[in-house]
Amino acid sequence: MPWLITLAAATIDGHDCMLGNEALLAEMFIPLPSGIAPPPHGVTRLWMALDGAIAGYFDARDALRPDAAAAVAGLRQTKSQRGDEALRVLMLTGDSQAAAEPIAREAGISEVEAGLDPAGKLARIRALQQSGLRVAMVGDGINDAGALAQADAGIAMGTGADLAQEAGDVLLLRAQPSAIPAALDLARATLRVMRQNLAWAAVYNLLGIPLAAGLLYPVFHILLSPWIAAAAMAFSSVSVLANSLRLRRWQPALHLGKAS
Repeated sequence: MPWLITLAAATIDGHDCMLGNEALLAEMFIPLPSGIAPPPHGVTRLWMALDGAIAGYFDARDALRPDAAAAVAGLRQTKSQRGDEALRVLMLTGDSQAAAEPIAREAGISEVEAGLDPAGKLARIRALQQSGLRVAMVGDGINDAGALAQADAGIAMGTGADLAQEAGDVLLLRAQPSAIPAALDLARATLRVMRQNLAWAAVYNLLGIPLAAGLLYPVFHILLSPWIAAAAMAFSSVSVLANSLRLRRWQPALHLGKAS
C-alpha cells in the first residue's frame, strides 16, 4: 500500500527543516529549483527544505507486499451485499499519479485516484456513500484516519498508525493484504450463523411458549413438567451455542501465509 509523507517539520540546531512533496511545499511558499529532471515513472519525490530553501530531495519507490495482488483478486471474486456484482476496488492515495499507477497495475486495480490529501480521501468516501454505495476503507496511516471513520466499514492494519487503528471498525493483526478478503468472509460467516440462531430461537419459542402456557391442556389434559420446561430451555441455549461453535472450524478461502 503506497505511503506518503505529507509534511514533516522540525527545528534542529536552530534551523527550520521541512520534508514534503511538491504540492505541500508550494503551500509553504518554498520555491523549487529549476533544471532538475522529473522523477522516473513510479517514483514519489520528497523535497527537503532548510530555513525556507530547498536543500535536497529523495526519490522513493513503493513495493507491493507479496500477497497484495492475490488479495485484490480475492476481493473481486467476493460478491457485494446485493449479490449481483463483484466488489469494486479503488485506490485512494496521496502519491502522484505517475507513482500510483504502476503499483495499482501490479496489484490489479484499475481505478486510481492520486494526489489526495486526508480531506480529499474523506470527500471521496462521502461521495461514494451519497451515490448509494456501502464503502469499506482499508488504511494504515494518519492520513487515512478520517476516511476510515467515515466509511461504513473501516479496516485498519495492525502495523499502522495508532490514530488509524482507533478510527477503524476492524483491526487486522496481520500486516498482510490477504487478511482483508478473509476478514470479509469471516464477517459474513458470522452474520450467517447469527441469523440461523435468531431463526432457530424464534421458531423454538413460538412453539415452546404456548406449550408451556398449557396449550395442550384443554384438549389432551397435558401440562409440561417444570423440569421438562427447564430442560427444553437449556436445550435451546445449547443448540445456539453449538451452532456458533462451528465458526471455530472456519478457514479462509484465501491462504494468509505466515506473518512477516
